[in-house]
Amino acid sequence: MAYDIELAERVRALMPAEVSEKKMFGALAFMVNGNMACAVGADDLLVRTGKSAYEAAIEAGAEPMVMGARTMSGYVNVAVDLLRGDALVDWVRRGVATAESLPPKPPK
Repeated sequence: MAYDIELAERVRALMPAEVSEKKMFGALAFMVNGNMACAVGADDLLVRTGKSAYEAAIEAGAEPMVMGARTMSGYVNVAVDLLRGDALVDWVRRGVATAESLPPKPPK
Protein backbone atom coordinates (compact mmCIF):
# COMPACT_ATOMS: atom_id res chain seq x y z
CA MET A 1 0.00 0.00 0.00
CA ALA A 2 1.31 3.44 -0.92
CA TYR A 3 1.92 6.26 1.53
CA ASP A 4 -0.42 9.24 1.98
CA ILE A 5 0.96 11.86 -0.44
CA GLU A 6 -0.92 14.76 1.15
CA LEU A 7 0.35 13.88 4.62
CA ALA A 8 3.88 13.50 3.22
CA GLU A 9 3.69 17.05 1.82
CA ARG A 10 2.57 18.39 5.20
CA VAL A 11 5.41 16.57 6.97
CA ARG A 12 7.96 17.70 4.37
CA ALA A 13 7.00 21.34 5.00
CA LEU A 14 7.86 20.91 8.70
CA MET A 15 11.22 19.22 8.22
CA PRO A 16 14.61 20.91 8.64
CA ALA A 17 16.53 21.71 5.45
CA GLU A 18 19.06 18.90 5.96
CA VAL A 19 16.45 16.14 5.85
CA SER A 20 16.59 13.35 3.29
CA GLU A 21 13.77 11.09 2.17
CA LYS A 22 13.80 7.35 1.64
CA LYS A 23 11.04 5.00 0.49
CA MET A 24 10.84 2.02 2.83
CA PHE A 25 8.24 -0.75 3.04
CA GLY A 26 5.64 1.30 1.16
CA ALA A 27 6.17 4.32 3.42
CA LEU A 28 8.14 7.53 2.93
CA ALA A 29 10.73 7.95 5.68
CA PHE A 30 12.24 11.30 6.64
CA MET A 31 15.86 10.94 7.71
CA VAL A 32 17.83 13.44 9.82
CA ASN A 33 21.59 12.82 9.87
CA GLY A 34 20.89 9.35 8.46
CA ASN A 35 18.49 8.48 11.30
CA MET A 36 14.78 8.04 10.71
CA ALA A 37 12.73 10.76 12.39
CA CYS A 38 9.33 9.70 11.07
CA ALA A 39 7.69 7.92 8.17
CA VAL A 40 4.38 8.49 6.41
CA GLY A 41 2.29 5.40 5.77
CA ALA A 42 -1.07 4.93 4.09
CA ASP A 43 -3.08 6.09 7.10
CA ASP A 44 -0.63 6.90 9.87
CA LEU A 45 2.65 8.50 10.84
CA LEU A 46 5.43 6.41 12.33
CA VAL A 47 7.36 8.54 14.83
CA ARG A 48 10.69 7.72 16.40
CA THR A 49 10.38 8.62 20.07
CA GLY A 50 13.30 6.82 21.60
CA LYS A 51 12.78 4.63 24.64
CA SER A 52 12.70 7.51 27.13
CA ALA A 53 9.74 9.30 25.48
CA TYR A 54 7.88 6.19 24.36
CA GLU A 55 5.39 6.02 27.26
CA ALA A 56 4.56 9.73 26.97
CA ALA A 57 3.79 9.22 23.26
CA ILE A 58 1.48 6.31 24.07
CA GLU A 59 -0.28 8.44 26.70
CA ALA A 60 -0.72 11.16 24.04
CA GLY A 61 -2.73 8.76 21.87
CA ALA A 62 -0.13 6.97 19.75
CA GLU A 63 -0.15 3.20 19.34
CA PRO A 64 2.85 0.91 19.75
CA MET A 65 4.63 0.05 16.49
CA VAL A 66 4.29 -3.68 15.87
CA MET A 67 6.22 -5.60 13.20
CA GLY A 68 5.00 -9.16 12.99
CA ALA A 69 4.72 -10.34 16.58
CA ARG A 70 7.29 -7.87 17.92
CA THR A 71 6.56 -4.49 19.49
CA MET A 72 9.27 -2.00 18.53
CA SER A 73 10.08 0.12 21.57
CA GLY A 74 11.09 3.65 20.72
CA TYR A 75 8.69 3.89 17.76
CA VAL A 76 4.97 4.66 17.70
CA ASN A 77 2.23 4.88 15.09
CA VAL A 78 0.01 7.94 15.14
CA ALA A 79 -3.34 7.61 13.37
CA VAL A 80 -4.05 10.26 10.75
CA ASP A 81 -7.08 11.39 12.79
CA LEU A 82 -4.67 12.56 15.51
CA LEU A 83 -2.62 14.65 13.06
CA ARG A 84 -5.00 17.53 12.43
CA GLY A 85 -3.79 21.12 12.75
CA ASP A 86 -0.88 21.77 15.09
CA ALA A 87 -0.87 18.18 16.37
CA LEU A 88 1.21 17.17 13.34
CA VAL A 89 3.82 19.81 14.25
CA ASP A 90 4.23 18.29 17.71
CA TRP A 91 4.63 14.73 16.45
CA VAL A 92 7.13 15.73 13.75
CA ARG A 93 9.14 17.73 16.31
CA ARG A 94 9.28 14.68 18.57
CA GLY A 95 10.67 12.54 15.77
CA VAL A 96 13.18 15.16 14.60
CA ALA A 97 14.42 15.79 18.15
CA THR A 98 14.96 12.07 18.68
CA ALA A 99 16.81 11.65 15.37
CA GLU A 100 18.97 14.71 16.07
CA SER A 101 19.94 13.28 19.47
CA LEU A 102 21.51 10.21 17.83
CA PRO A 103 24.99 9.99 16.33
CA PRO A 104 24.97 10.72 12.58
CA LYS A 105 25.04 7.71 10.28
CA PRO A 106 27.43 7.82 7.33
CA PRO A 107 25.81 7.79 3.88
CA LYS A 108 25.55 4.38 2.22
